[in-house]
Amino acid sequence: MIHLKDVTVIRNGKYLLKGINWDVNKGEHWAILGLNGSGKTSLLNVINGYLYPTSGKVEVLDQEFGKTNIPELRKEIGFISSSLKQQLKDYDIVLSVVLSGIFASIGLYEAVEKKDVEMARTLMEQLGIEHLENTRYGILSEGEKQRVLIARALMAKPKILILDEPCNGLDLIAREEFLEFIDRLAKQEFCPTLIYVTHHVEEILPCFSHVLLMKDGEVYEKGLASDLLTEETLTRFFGREVSVQEQQNRTWIAIKS
Repeated sequence: MIHLKDVTVIRNGKYLLKGINWDVNKGEHWAILGLNGSGKTSLLNVINGYLYPTSGKVEVLDQEFGKTNIPELRKEIGFISSSLKQQLKDYDIVLSVVLSGIFASIGLYEAVEKKDVEMARTLMEQLGIEHLENTRYGILSEGEKQRVLIARALMAKPKILILDEPCNGLDLIAREEFLEFIDRLAKQEFCPTLIYVTHHVEEILPCFSHVLLMKDGEVYEKGLASDLLTEETLTRFFGREVSVQEQQNRTWIAIKS
């Protein structure tokens, strides 16, 4: 699904990414964990073809960058970020926002077919937002907006779905409801490969079998979540002594005083 070999990105004499080697295989869901400035966003921009590496090899869905049509490839990658949320118009109706995912456009400017509307309604029902069909996007809660964006992304039937810190701005209840939805989504047959980016360990759900730890633009460690989300590894990773507790099949950490 994703193959990065020795990927380095230098801009204005500064390393944004350095020697990244990472493979994502079909059937795996990954969480990318790192503090602010660790290189998470740069990595996502490389995968989406928005940031071209200074050196190294990038393959996404068996397409090698430099030898493929990036805009066409992007249609197979769902990318949900805070910047996308801000680009959408407050006055747009939810159904139109979801339908615009077919064309990867901000706003709906092309005619759609009956089957497209039916698919949009099916997705909204699966996401529990069917009752919002005729509601203006701007008056939705943050949690509702995230579900609309996911429905929009799934309209294009992507093979990879990237969630870039999707819980930012959500309160505790909205966050937990959203994470419950992600867990359900991961169990669906139609679910694409999930890449979930966060700097909160407790957001890494059991469905994320693998974890990529990012630090200072480099891969700190990568592998099975069960191997990496330990007190020893996370203490070394954060550079602070932390305690780890397992609750409801999730890892919760606290800095030791």
